[in-house]
Amino acid sequence: MDLASRYKGVVGLVFGNDNSSSTEDSYVERLLDRISNGVLAEDRRTAISDLQSIVAESRAAQLAFGVMGFPVLMGVLKEEREDVEMVRGALETLVGALTPIDHVKGPTNEVQPALMNADLLSREPESISLILSLLSEEDFYVRYYTLQLLTALLTSSPNRLQEAILTIPRGITRLMDMLMDREVIRNEALLLLTYLTREAEEIQKIVVFEGAFEKIFSIIKEEGGSEGGVVVQDCLELLNNILRHNASNQILLRETIGFDPLISILKLRANTYSFTQQKTINLLSVLETISLLISGGPDTDPSKDSNRTTNKVVLVQNKVLDHLLMLGVESQWAPVSVRCAALRCIGDLIAGHSKNIDALASKVLGEEPQVEPALNSILRIILRTSSMQEFTAADYVFKCFCENNVDGQRMLASTLIPQPHSMTQSPLEEDMNMSFGSMLLRGLTLTENEGDLESCCRAASVLSHMLKDNIQCKEKVIQIELEAPTPSLGAPEPLLHRMVKYLALASSMKSKDGKSNTGHIFVQPIILKLLVTWLANCPSAVHSFLDSRHHLTCLLELVSNPSATVCTKGLAAILLGECVLYNKSSENGRDAFTVVDTISQKIGLTAYLLTFDEMQRSSIFASIKSSQPRRPLTRSNAASMADIEDVDENDLSDKKNNDHPILSVIFDAHFFNFIKGLEENIRESIVEVYSHPKSQVAVVPAELEQKNGESDKEYVERLKMFVEKQCFEIQGLLGRNSTLAEELAKTGGGGSGSSQAEQRGGGISERVQVDTLRRDLQESSQRLEFLKAEKAKAESDLSMYRNAVGKLESDLKSLSDAYNSLEQANFNLATEVKALRNGEAAPIPDLETVKAEAREEAQKESEVELNDLLVCLGQEQSKVERLSSRLEELGEDVDKLLEGIGDEAGLPEGEEEEE
Repeated sequence: MDLASRYKGVVGLVFGNDNSSSTEDSYVERLLDRISNGVLAEDRRTAISDLQSIVAESRAAQLAFGVMGFPVLMGVLKEEREDVEMVRGALETLVGALTPIDHVKGPTNEVQPALMNADLLSREPESISLILSLLSEEDFYVRYYTLQLLTALLTSSPNRLQEAILTIPRGITRLMDMLMDREVIRNEALLLLTYLTREAEEIQKIVVFEGAFEKIFSIIKEEGGSEGGVVVQDCLELLNNILRHNASNQILLRETIGFDPLISILKLRANTYSFTQQKTINLLSVLETISLLISGGPDTDPSKDSNRTTNKVVLVQNKVLDHLLMLGVESQWAPVSVRCAALRCIGDLIAGHSKNIDALASKVLGEEPQVEPALNSILRIILRTSSMQEFTAADYVFKCFCENNVDGQRMLASTLIPQPHSMTQSPLEEDMNMSFGSMLLRGLTLTENEGDLESCCRAASVLSHMLKDNIQCKEKVIQIELEAPTPSLGAPEPLLHRMVKYLALASSMKSKDGKSNTGHIFVQPIILKLLVTWLANCPSAVHSFLDSRHHLTCLLELVSNPSATVCTKGLAAILLGECVLYNKSSENGRDAFTVVDTISQKIGLTAYLLTFDEMQRSSIFASIKSSQPRRPLTRSNAASMADIEDVDENDLSDKKNNDHPILSVIFDAHFFNFIKGLEENIRESIVEVYSHPKSQVAVVPAELEQKNGESDKEYVERLKMFVEKQCFEIQGLLGRNSTLAEELAKTGGGGSGSSQAEQRGGGISERVQVDTLRRDLQESSQRLEFLKAEKAKAESDLSMYRNAVGKLESDLKSLSDAYNSLEQANFNLATEVKALRNGEAAPIPDLETVKAEAREEAQKESEVELNDLLVCLGQEQSKVERLSSRLEELGEDVDKLLEGIGDEAGLPEGEEEEE
């Protein structure tokens, strides 16, 4: 075996020639010699048994066996099929040689003999074919050890084994037949198939063709469904491998046995209060199957989209929504991981499907007389749960419900009716009779302590979904006014103002009793997300926000606060930018120029724009950009995924200025792209505002009017003081504009700043310069297009005028000629009249003279014509002479040929002459 000799050389290089392993080497060599050259069958069986024992316990023995043992044992499997004990021993020894020995701890970089043995064996396709052929043997242990050997090979060299099995005729068929074998063999075959079908599309197709669906659900039913053991988990893992990203297999399942066997696993049977770890894993596995059928990954293939849509319709028709609501909402004893998975499945089920959205909206949970809509129950989970994972899962349901669902958003917003302050302070248990909107407003307006702020930010997340891309809902919610906590101390305030108040309150509660408080880490970003969503494309919301000067101050403090997280500062900067971008107000102190000027004075434009770049580079937004699909549930990670643990706040307190990990779930890719687009528009808007500042004062100040009883001298003095004050203010504005222009124009920072700050400032300035140049280029292009159009119009008018002038000139010439002829006729008539008046007769022309002149002209014309005829006759005569000479040369009689020609032609000539 050439490969074995090369392997021996590799082993020598890795391990050297250590004398400590020479004993095992020689012992293994003697045992192999007894197996291959022994005479007595019993001695050979004893030798193979001893070999199996030492290989299973010693890594040195595994190493020695890999060098020289494979040819001997493969010969036993090939030549000695009749000796069952020898075949069993050979298979057990091979399994031991491929199984790592865990209790021996060595250096981390040490080569593992078991892995090298598996690599060696998997390189021989003939060996794999030989091992597969043993599955047809009648002996139970031979089939069992064969499956164990294939599993050991697959865990070490999956790709090679998959390729080898595909090239062997009926290789997969033999493995599928093992599913109908005895229980132990069936379980081993099931485990082997779960390894084989991972990311192997060709094997998946063959497995389905061999009746995998029927066999899988038959085993699950036999094992007791979700109450079953690890075998049910293996069956569902195999099913998920077959269905994952494979639309054809999903269609085959839907159109053959249907989804009923799958949904039946979700039914909670007799003991609905007991959830063991294995039952939890089984339920998570079947929920993963449903998720694969209705989500399937970020594909854009239209055929796959239509397949997922059909899967959603069929699943809802089979009442899967009822079972998901039972697991995710109604079952208080279900583990958090199961409830979260069920809620995510509900979100995937209704995402982009209007009929399923209506089905969820119409669902009612509970029993008479205490029943309530399913959406109310999900909202209660958001407001009350102590698990952040469950909050994000329930929030995902509302996100999918409101996405591109204008009618659903309006329906939820129509229930937002403020309740009296006394009702908002009632016990939480009494909210069963509240409407959805009343419960949401209750969550938004509870007392101002730390726990209620967290509840408020959760309700704010739901409200942001209701307002997203819906101007009508934004306008309606702007008009909602809430009573003050103590009505006697204040008038009602808009809901928008109350949210800004809670935003500032979360910042002030950052530290208490000398201990760091991490609650604001996710409270502030979620409230800011609501405000950013609310003000987007809504000038009336911007106007309401700027009603209070303190709101602008609060945002400026957040952006400049060094202890705030990167995400908080970035979102506050975006919110400030929206006050510029969507500001349609012309009132003094509320317009876009005032906001930009305030930013420039309090923060500085360079520092303000840098917050955008820092947010884009933050860990939260980086994790959103590189988001990975959900990890498949396997045997290795099932236990950890079944026991969901929330983020430890104590760990977060040690990480300064870090964002809460839960934000990477709340802020999805759509929100990230939305923020990125806003950022670009805000930059352009700020540059536009500073490029075109306010040029005039629309309202005449009251100081310019003369007061009653004020003398003219006093009035003039007061006007002088007012003008001087205005001059000082104008000089200050010009100075700030000059400073800002320098910041925008310079590519380098000042000498006192650090190099890193200079590079950042230079980068921002360069971008602003590029924006300015781009705008100038656009204006120049527009001006050039306008000039081209004007030039074309002028050329067209010039051509038209030239044509008109030409026509007028021709008309004028015609008129001039007519006028001249009239003048001549008039002159002739005048001459005749004059002659008649004088008694003289008009001159009469001589007739004979006229005739003579006419005859002379006719004679001249006839002479000319005669001369032309004579020239033509001369030419014809010369042609006749040449032709005659040529005919004579050819021996023809010319006179004979010309006979009669003159007579025939002469008569007409005579007639013509007579005529």
